[in-house]
Amino acid sequence: MDLQQSDFDRLLFFETARKTAEATYAKNPLDADNLTRWGGSLLELSQFQSVPGSKKMIQDAISKLEEALSVDPKKHDTLWCLGNAHTSQAFLTPDEDEAKTYFDKAAGYFQQAVDEEPGNELYKKSLEVAAKAPQLHTEIHKQGFAQQAMGSAGPSTSSGTKTEKKKKSSDLKYDIFGWIVLAVGIVAWLGFAKSQMPPPPPPPPR
Repeated sequence: MDLQQSDFDRLLFFETARKTAEATYAKNPLDADNLTRWGGSLLELSQFQSVPGSKKMIQDAISKLEEALSVDPKKHDTLWCLGNAHTSQAFLTPDEDEAKTYFDKAAGYFQQAVDEEPGNELYKKSLEVAAKAPQLHTEIHKQGFAQQAMGSAGPSTSSGTKTEKKKKSSDLKYDIFGWIVLAVGIVAWLGFAKSQMPPPPPPPPR
């Protein structure tokens, strides 16, 4: 996979976060913050996988986040993360009924996160966007954009219509992945984890 330097730094950061969380878990399996960081790291890392690998990693993330909730059922950042994890699963699922189950779960978790912390704009935005997600899912899979959005573009032709479709597909890809994991938010709440590990390496001098 051809990674930009910033993507590579992100991959490295979250891989380090995952390993740190795993080590911490061995010492204290009941640390809800640590379990949430672990789940969040897996969710971020899932973006760098193939579709089957991504699905498995998201499932692992959900498992860690649910474990965190069993320790602290009202932990709002964990609830929010679970909403993102189920949203991600939904977009990777072509079957509409199955995807709807994930979207419904996601909306439920976003709502709980808002209930626990009503002033959080990110949680409110996530809940708003979750309402539009099934419609976007239908459009993507109906138009056959899913494969392209997941990075495996089909055969291309030189016709103008195809180019237009590809552009629309590309725009849709950014719509989805722009908020599907809401990476900026995850980076924000994982920010405090940086104090526990070395920062990502600086980009090489040009």
